[in-house]
Amino acid sequence: MYDFIVTGGCGFIGSHFIEILLQKGYRVLNIDKMTYVSWENIGFEKHPHYSFLKEDISEITNLPKCDVLVNFAAESFVDNSIENSGVFFKSNVNGVHNLLEHVRMKAKFDRPLFVQVSTDEVYGDITEGTFTETDYLKPSNPYSATKAAAEQFVYAYNRTYGIDYIITRCSNNFGKRQYPEKLIPKVIMSALSNRPMTIHGDGSYVRSWVHVIDHCEAILALIEGKIKNDVFNICSGDEASNLQVVKLIYERLGIEPNIQFVENRWGQDLRYAISTEKIQKAIGWKSRHKLNETIDDVIKFYKDRYGTNT
Repeated sequence: MYDFIVTGGCGFIGSHFIEILLQKGYRVLNIDKMTYVSWENIGFEKHPHYSFLKEDISEITNLPKCDVLVNFAAESFVDNSIENSGVFFKSNVNGVHNLLEHVRMKAKFDRPLFVQVSTDEVYGDITEGTFTETDYLKPSNPYSATKAAAEQFVYAYNRTYGIDYIITRCSNNFGKRQYPEKLIPKVIMSALSNRPMTIHGDGSYVRSWVHVIDHCEAILALIEGKIKNDVFNICSGDEASNLQVVKLIYERLGIEPNIQFVENRWGQDLRYAISTEKIQKAIGWKSRHKLNETIDDVIKFYKDRYGTNT
């Protein structure tokens, strides 16, 4: 019997979440198919309260007992979803459906709380103001469409079978150990290796940011606060255009920007922005880290791990 089953726990956000759980003494089973990661990114594999199962959530045939299941497992690189959406459907929709089926088949007193980690991209873009949790979902690309579809399955399994859930919709995450394909590590790695940084369009597209630790703490606070059957946005309120983020990193590195502007990708969203009023009122959560104040720590992580050729 585990306190938590975490799917995708070897990934960027999931691994930080597991670290927090283990620090608080929870027993954790991590289910991950190890698509992107290696064990050098994970420092808890020998922890006495930690267990690991290498498995694809869309193919898993047995779900051990637990109190809470938190699903981070997902394909998430938007460009890849445009090229091959089938892989995203298998992981992000079929995978969630398979997990829900395993929860459904358990006796009601054995069913865990199902926590679906979603994204602000399910709303689509917004030119002014912020999205709230009751706003219409209008995803703009195959990735966000699969995440929106997964949410609908969670709602349906609650209504039909009585499975308790929490859905969280987070803004862009940043922090240590993020995949190099994501914007911030990609900029850092490009700058350190003297390669030009490519930006879609003119770089004016605006994104909201949240530190990975703040994101994980918010999810756990909702769980520990006994919240059930509701959806919450998670964001720091930090907004910046892609070009502003790129220039900030070059500035902190003390390197002249080397930027190459390329054609917009299909379905490019102009701006993401979400309100966190609901989670603040529910549990008093507010983010502790600001992008401008913590980006130096992120840069240092990549410099220490991968070195520099500058």
